[in-house]
Amino acid sequence: MVNSLPHPTTSAGRDGLAALLARPANAVVALDFDGTLAEIVPDPERARAHPGAVAALAALAPEVASVAVVTGRPAGVAVRYGGFAGVPGLEHLVVLGHYGAERWDAVTGTVRAAAPHPGVAAVRAELPGFLDRAGAWPGVWIEEKGRAVAVHTRRALDPEAAFEALKGPLGDLATHHGLVLEPGRMVLELRPPGMDKGVALAEYVQETGAGSVLYAGDDLGDLPAFAAVEKLRSDGTPGLLVCSGSTEVTELAERADLSVAGPPGVVEFLTDLARAVREG
Repeated sequence: MVNSLPHPTTSAGRDGLAALLARPANAVVALDFDGTLAEIVPDPERARAHPGAVAALAALAPEVASVAVVTGRPAGVAVRYGGFAGVPGLEHLVVLGHYGAERWDAVTGTVRAAAPHPGVAAVRAELPGFLDRAGAWPGVWIEEKGRAVAVHTRRALDPEAAFEALKGPLGDLATHHGLVLEPGRMVLELRPPGMDKGVALAEYVQETGAGSVLYAGDDLGDLPAFAAVEKLRSDGTPGLLVCSGSTEVTELAERADLSVAGPPGVVEFLTDLARAVREG
């Protein structure tokens, strides 16, 4: 069944896939949530994992060292929207929420979290008035993310114009409060420094002692995780980079070893990968 898997376009990607298939019990499979396991929707609170995602993960997770969902969302929210809790076969699943500041694992069913950054509370208080002063952008709205705050422009009359107009001022606001600005797909997130998917992934791979790693993502926030896998590869740990394809973001596709057609393509790939691992 290995032949049913799509072929990575790079030699590093082919080496990464081969290492995972050769020793799956020593592999970490890490995935973004929004845009990778779940479709991007206008209201993030309505995002849910693709209907086939849980079954695909439950088929794959028992065969590998760990499956990790790496997301900017709070860990508990990702668990709820993903439908990950209490699923047979997902005992090897962890959710690294808020870029690793929170962790939920299926074994305990609990969330562990670090102390919040004080700059987030300050930005949260200032942001409504700040946006009012920044200009009239009907449809722009604020998402409360606990350890971060996000400004969405997807519902604006001109989403790209609103995104570009707000990026600079929000960057200045983030800097003033000791935060960083993370641009995404029509979203600008203000969050603490030192929190990104690359840091979370690299620390988790080191913790597990994984011999190979796969990472799949779709957005600019996944670039640090791509860089972490590239660093691991340069240090001798094989890795495979998968892009959940999007016409809104091309940077990931340009660096990926393999591109698939959004969350349905990710689910199909994970299903085929689980079958290939089981059948050897």
